[in-house]
Amino acid sequence: MLKFMKNKILIPLFIVGILAAFFSFKYGSARSSEAKRKLVVETVMKTIQSGHFSPKPLDDTFSARVYTKMIHMFDYDKLFFTQQDINRLKAFEFKIDDEIRGNSIEFFDTFDAIYIRRISGAEKYYQEMLKTPFTFTSNEELQLNSDKAPFAANETALGERWRLFLKYRVLDKYVELKKEQEKKKENKDSVNAVFKTDAELEAQAREDVKKSYDRFFKQRQKMKDDERFIVYVNSITETEDPHTAYFPPDEKKDFDVTMSGSFFGIGAKLSPANDKITVSEIITGSPSWKQGDLKAGDEIIKVAQGDQPAVDVVGWELNDAIKLIRGAKGTEVRLTVKRTDGSTKVIALKRDVIQIDETFAKSAIIKSKDGPVGYINLPEFYADFNHTSGRSCSADVAAEVKKLKEAGVVGIILDLRRNGGGSLGDVVDMAGIFIGKGPVVQVKSNHASPSVLPAQNDGPIYTGPLAIMVNEGSASASEILAAALQDYKRAVIVGSMTYGKGTVQKMVDLDQMLDPMSRLQIINDTEGSPGKSLGAVKLTMEKFYRVNGGSTQLKGVKPDIAIPDVYDAIDDEDLGERHNKSALPWDEIPAASYKPTNSVGNISQLLQLSKSRIQANPTFKQIQENSLYYKKKKEDNRVSLNEIKYRKDQEETNATAKKLEDLTKNAVLLDMTNPPADMEKINSDSTSIAKNKDWLKNISKDIYISETINILNDMPKSGMKVNIETGMK
Repeated sequence: MLKFMKNKILIPLFIVGILAAFFSFKYGSARSSEAKRKLVVETVMKTIQSGHFSPKPLDDTFSARVYTKMIHMFDYDKLFFTQQDINRLKAFEFKIDDEIRGNSIEFFDTFDAIYIRRISGAEKYYQEMLKTPFTFTSNEELQLNSDKAPFAANETALGERWRLFLKYRVLDKYVELKKEQEKKKENKDSVNAVFKTDAELEAQAREDVKKSYDRFFKQRQKMKDDERFIVYVNSITETEDPHTAYFPPDEKKDFDVTMSGSFFGIGAKLSPANDKITVSEIITGSPSWKQGDLKAGDEIIKVAQGDQPAVDVVGWELNDAIKLIRGAKGTEVRLTVKRTDGSTKVIALKRDVIQIDETFAKSAIIKSKDGPVGYINLPEFYADFNHTSGRSCSADVAAEVKKLKEAGVVGIILDLRRNGGGSLGDVVDMAGIFIGKGPVVQVKSNHASPSVLPAQNDGPIYTGPLAIMVNEGSASASEILAAALQDYKRAVIVGSMTYGKGTVQKMVDLDQMLDPMSRLQIINDTEGSPGKSLGAVKLTMEKFYRVNGGSTQLKGVKPDIAIPDVYDAIDDEDLGERHNKSALPWDEIPAASYKPTNSVGNISQLLQLSKSRIQANPTFKQIQENSLYYKKKKEDNRVSLNEIKYRKDQEETNATAKKLEDLTKNAVLLDMTNPPADMEKINSDSTSIAKNKDWLKNISKDIYISETINILNDMPKSGMKVNIETGMK
């Protein structure tokens, strides 16, 4: 189901949970905690004012945006605060800027006290209301778009909103259970099956929804005020711009892991289920894989560090358990696990570097009518900033390009769809793979002249036909690379409009912004631990510009050849930088000195040939129809709580989706193989073989890749420059 079609009413059930897991910020006494909170705000604002590319004025407009963001973050669907609460908080709407200047956190303290009280009150709503059966015969409706609904006037009205909300959740689950049972009844082997009555199914639905809320409110109760304070700080930073963010010390480490694509651990993927932490997969080549005792399906019940006493982790949050299991390279962790047969075993493992393979670039070879085409998937622009020998995406893509050249491909596709960006330096190096030497991007900080970042390759590694695939999820570094190769006329850009993030962020250690006395105070207030700190700010310090002088900020990169997308008709607030009020504006600077390669040829001819195919393709026609249908659904966010109407609406939506699914399912699959150089690693074990098979299967069904291959095959016919490697025109 499409992103916007997900039940937005469910967002608050998970967003605060994610924040609780993500943010951890704990100090000693209440007094020292309050002092440090004030110091955090003071230091964060000092950092922003001194280093941000374009710091916003600290005025009433700024204050109002922080105020709105806080309420939105904690009560997206207006299920906790009443209008009376909002009236009380509204006194702070235009005073937060004054508080920041005056080193006060009164708004947060007031907000937090009200929120805690409302969470407790809401807990009583669901516990009482889910005791009584619902009937689904009335014509009640629920508005899913909270922006179209006011806050509940009082507690009575809030209770009524919860009743409708819970009824909707139970109806959704009830219909799901009923459909499952109806399918079983149609099964020939269902003669001896026991079926539940509608009343029993409704009771089961209520119980399932109750369990969901039990977990939700359990997480809410575990969330500390320090963690909510971090959300407040980030409401301030994100009012500066969408990408400036505060990271407490532990979360800075997690950010580095995400960027590097590796960490020190045991190599077991874990998943939570019914308060249990279970091994879902063993990563090939990891310590767990080499040792051999830990198996998928094992439940981890205790974790010990070396010869230290074991810690019982039953009932723990997954992220908390992971923190215990990860550690320094070469150290030992002992896991007590319960097997699926009920037996227990203690497994000792030495931690080592774990590489997250799904993060890394990989390639395939696709058979086409004009010869084999190389396909490279790059999920993100990763780089290990902490280890000089760590992996980088530019080196990996260069290696994939060389493999494909050795395999004799006649063209290459670089897939940057859903690639949100990453390492700026690797973008520059990666461009050099295709253009050799030359400016790639211009970077400008506040009140400074632009600097040009050039690729330094002696010459391009690959000069043949090249296509870059992008979509609305392609951002930042992806946009830099696509824009550069478009400006050089080195590659044809295929897909849909990109995200529009044209800013550069850098991590700033807040401790470096402190005077010696403040730093000493932190150490003293945390029992003399020199490892304690205020954390860091990911700060927007620069904007980047294309070599032609234009920015990708807000506008993104417009593809040379647009392919229909399900989002085309939808102006969704989740898609693109342009929907964020705090986003920096678009602008332009003088162009850099660069020489286009003119490798693409006649774009208008390529576009016309592609349009003709797309118009004749029933799958693309259906994509366009689905886009218009989903736009209509998004504009009308009401959902019926009448079972008959609800099922009819579901059936209509499912039928629309199924039309596209059937066309995709029956499409001619691409003929795909791996580069010969990869086969030894792929065939190293059954897990690698299975994962590779699934990956190739998914790619083979991708109609967007199919059309991009057609575009590549058209390029020699469109007057492209002679390929010095293969002699192609």
